[in-house]
Amino acid sequence: MTPLQTAALSAAQQRAQDEVFWRNVAGQYDVEPGPINFEHGYFGRMTREVLRTYEQHLAYVNRTNSVYVRQQFDTQDSEVIRADLARLLNVPTREVALTRCASESLQTLIRNYNALQPGDQVLISDLDYISVQTAMRWLAKQRGAELIEIHHAHPASYESLVEAYRETFAANPRLKLMALTHVTHRTGLVMPVEAIAALAKSRGIDVILDGAHALGQLDFKLDALGVSFAGFNLQKWMGAPLSLGFIYVKQERLSAIDPDMGDERYAIDDILGRVPYGTPNIPALLSLTKVFEEHRAIGGSAVKGARLAYLRDLWVREARHIPGIEVLTPDDPRLYCGITSLRFTRHDDQSLMAQRLLDEHEIFVVARAGSACGPCIRITPGFITSTDDVAKLVAALRALA
Repeated sequence: MTPLQTAALSAAQQRAQDEVFWRNVAGQYDVEPGPINFEHGYFGRMTREVLRTYEQHLAYVNRTNSVYVRQQFDTQDSEVIRADLARLLNVPTREVALTRCASESLQTLIRNYNALQPGDQVLISDLDYISVQTAMRWLAKQRGAELIEIHHAHPASYESLVEAYRETFAANPRLKLMALTHVTHRTGLVMPVEAIAALAKSRGIDVILDGAHALGQLDFKLDALGVSFAGFNLQKWMGAPLSLGFIYVKQERLSAIDPDMGDERYAIDDILGRVPYGTPNIPALLSLTKVFEEHRAIGGSAVKGARLAYLRDLWVREARHIPGIEVLTPDDPRLYCGITSLRFTRHDDQSLMAQRLLDEHEIFVVARAGSACGPCIRITPGFITSTDDVAKLVAALRALA
């Protein structure tokens, strides 16, 4: 890390602990009275200004109808928005295309990947999102490929995660394609993407990256991750209206992804032909300029991620010492973000414990299952979460453990 990067990191960490700053941020949101929300991972809340912008665009598109859409949005405004997204990511505009969500992005990348031959192998893990797992299973069946699935040992470490893929690659020499999740939705584990992608590249294995929870929460350079194909959400940590995401394909690898279901609207070298066709949520797309403006103003992913990790650390440090609580996500800063999961070790039904947190302590969380580490409860703070909220969470965990 360069001295400049170290200074920037320090500034982000200082801002993460500035409660006056974050009270002002929280004041930009309208919040319905109710339980304390520690399930901000589902989708993000729009600020009051973004919501107002969205409503204005909704009214305008409703008034102007196809006159505006066909004469200006389709030909000009949509490209301005896409270029703004590309600037935010520091990648060429031709390498991104807007979609409805990360899942749609990943599914179109998977179903249109054309470099598989019968007998090739494809790889998934227990940490991948269910729609990614099912899409990869479908792809293997359709192309006559063999599906390989690995389960990551718990507790995870940076070395164990990288070694798991190194061993899997060596044991399966016909591997051609793999799914990789940047931030798992179950436990919040952050995968060492750059190291795994470098190993994959050395063996000629393509990576499709699930970045659904990464953008806006992790500070990374997209073109430095070492992947050619990825899908992301804009509706989680970016705070865009619902049903917005995008795909990323490096231009030199675009030929590995066929136009979606033979789409002939665009030239063969245009990424826009790789996304499903349909009328998009135009008012939501028009709101992205305001979303990106606010994202930059707050300090971008560096500041957002530092705040979420700081809130996470506040409760995790306490929970590690509560008998009857097991925190499942490691404390290696390379492997966690704001999302972290726990288990009540003296209670078998984690869904029941999530309900008790709500019923007895007015704290809303979500139970998750499916990973090799077993059922868990996901704790996800947000940009409106205060340190007082975290203290109430810790008190509730002590009471129920």
